[in-house]
Amino acid sequence: MKTLKIATYNVNGIRSRLPQLLEWLRREAPDIIGLQELKSVDAGFPIADIHAAGYGALWMGQSAWNGVAVLAKGSDPVESRRGLPGDPRDTQSRYLEAMAHGVLVGCLYLPNGNPRPGPKFDYKLDWFARLQRHARHLVALPHPVALIGDFNVVPTDDDIYNPASWRRDALLQPESRQAYADLLAQGWTDSLRKVHGERRIYTFWDYFRQHWQRDAGLRIDHLLLNPPLAARLHDAGVDRWVRDLPHASDHAPTWIALKAATKRGSVAAPADKVTGPAKKGRPAKAEKAAKPAKPMQSAKAGKTAKQHAPPVATKTTKTTKADRVGKPTGAAKPLQSPKIGKTVKPTKQARSAKPAKPAKPAKAAKPTKPTKPTKPTKPNQTP
Repeated sequence: MKTLKIATYNVNGIRSRLPQLLEWLRREAPDIIGLQELKSVDAGFPIADIHAAGYGALWMGQSAWNGVAVLAKGSDPVESRRGLPGDPRDTQSRYLEAMAHGVLVGCLYLPNGNPRPGPKFDYKLDWFARLQRHARHLVALPHPVALIGDFNVVPTDDDIYNPASWRRDALLQPESRQAYADLLAQGWTDSLRKVHGERRIYTFWDYFRQHWQRDAGLRIDHLLLNPPLAARLHDAGVDRWVRDLPHASDHAPTWIALKAATKRGSVAAPADKVTGPAKKGRPAKAEKAAKPAKPMQSAKAGKTAKQHAPPVATKTTKTTKADRVGKPTGAAKPLQSPKIGKTVKPTKQARSAKPAKPAKPAKAAKPTKPTKPTKPTKPNQTP
């Protein structure tokens, strides 16, 4: 997997928007998806259709409203938490946390809060405070984490087509915006803002007053990344074409693309293990050259062995000619100079240590031509 694509999509009713959802999955093929507003009980979740599209799923349904799910391409997400901690009395299906493709994903549907003031807005702020407490733990984790979903917050005036017409809405209230800003201050990265800067980019267009046709939108669907995952952020966008389909949700899928994770161990090599040859990523060659069973063939190889050999092999201060060449002493072959390849004359000690050397003893023992014996004189003859 060269890149990883994570998306969030408020489907606004999974049964009624199933054709649009399946078409989007087929065309865009994201790897991880968070769905919100399923508006279906658990038994009504279309798991057979999701499986047929090539995805595994976890879901947390609720009749008529709410409901969240996590989908993973080609595998089943592994659930780690169901429901936001902090209030055991809260039974609304708004938070589901799961591991998929090496990323811990928290899929959320934050309360809308309208009308305000009132208990719904109070519930929104209380839910936000609980999210902050839980997110403070998640952002500090050493592995990748993403908080994705419909946050029901317009962070700034740059995230809405016309702030004046929404000033009284719970999505733009100072308390809502401050809660979102406090969340980012923990260390989370707003991925769409990171990629697109101050550009106006929207994820939601309501069904009234031709807001979609006039591009009168809001940005309320967010993907927040902790530092390990933010370092891999490559791209981000909104699949606006889905919003243009017949009977579409009032939200469009919002996604990010991440660079592939670094291979395990490639960035964690201890500094004391890195030597000159390790710069090229091949320390094993130097260790191989240092094995005593394979004699070195050049002075350069001997130098490398000196750098990587165990301390016992390099402890002596005075080395013999055999040590410099890299051959063990007492070898049957004559010593050779590493520079010019000439045979080095052995010392007296070496000569005495090699009685079995065949060449010179044989030469010495070779019988010489016998001197002609003096012809025997003829016996004196008497005159």
